[in-house]
Amino acid sequence: MVAVGMLLSDVPSSVSPAQQFDDVRRIVEAAQRNGMTYIAIGQHFLYGELRWLQPVPLLARLAADCDRSTRLATQIMIAPLYHPVMLAEELATLDVVTEGRLVFGAGIGYRPEEFDYLGIPFKERAARTDEILELLVKLWTQDEVTHHGRFWQLEGVRPHLKPVQSPHPPIWVGAQSVAGARRAGRLGDAFPVTPEATYDEIEERFAAVREGFAARGKPFGPQPVRRNVLVADSRDEAIVEYARVAKGKYLSYAEKGMGKAGSASDLDADFVRTVGEHAVLGTDAEVIASLTELCTRFPVDPLLLRPQWPSMSAAETIAAIERLGKEVVPAIRALPTPQPEILPAPTGA
Repeated sequence: MVAVGMLLSDVPSSVSPAQQFDDVRRIVEAAQRNGMTYIAIGQHFLYGELRWLQPVPLLARLAADCDRSTRLATQIMIAPLYHPVMLAEELATLDVVTEGRLVFGAGIGYRPEEFDYLGIPFKERAARTDEILELLVKLWTQDEVTHHGRFWQLEGVRPHLKPVQSPHPPIWVGAQSVAGARRAGRLGDAFPVTPEATYDEIEERFAAVREGFAARGKPFGPQPVRRNVLVADSRDEAIVEYARVAKGKYLSYAEKGMGKAGSASDLDADFVRTVGEHAVLGTDAEVIASLTELCTRFPVDPLLLRPQWPSMSAAETIAAIERLGKEVVPAIRALPTPQPEILPAPTGA
């Protein structure tokens, strides 16, 4: 069975934080009721006209509402904005509070202003992320840690807090680039594919992850893949509705420097053509066929869908989730779980 999950969205800051939290709880309940067993949330700081509830406290609270079979994922946290000791203990606590259901998704970030706000050089984000990921594993798995790195120094410290999951929560290292996929291969447990990635780009990035895993003696298994999805009674209707709910967010991405979302001029001139290579739009049957092709061609598990955009009310989001739950989610869950690749036997075995 291929697991299906959902990505929660940011919302306009005109919505009160209390209302946003109430809406999130209703949306998560609808997602679980409709067969989604992963709940994922992203992260930004001082985001202006849009707001994220911060993932660590939010997921800690949602754990009380979620089924024991539902996993809670940070997708993604901006790792280089943290001190690794603080991040290790925050996440270990979150894994305890969620009773071992945490998935830690990390990325390097793409907004220079967020680094400026926190006094961290933007140009150091990749190197900081590498060191943080290395140090997190030490702090989660070793009884005594000595670390002499470029950014942090620890001498004989004894971690007092470790995660429930052994050896630690899954680490998904997210990125848009091949360099990011190589980071996942070196330091992570999985590479969550971005919604905008084409099939050729998925092939290229999975090859980089596979190479890194092989160098560590780690089998290449099923990978999380994200897709933006909208189901309607016809493809034309789905396209019109997707433009209505999603175009504003794509333009916001372009303005904030996320190049993979498309340029603002292209999005304005021809939104459907610009997003057509990655957005999965159409009838139930068309969406099922597209997602089945994706999950058959690549070792996908879980498949994370985005049914929510900032322009949508909670009621609209819940309606979109229920539409997905009728046919799309059951069809994907009926697909066989991909199996990890078998590593060649060591030389001389």
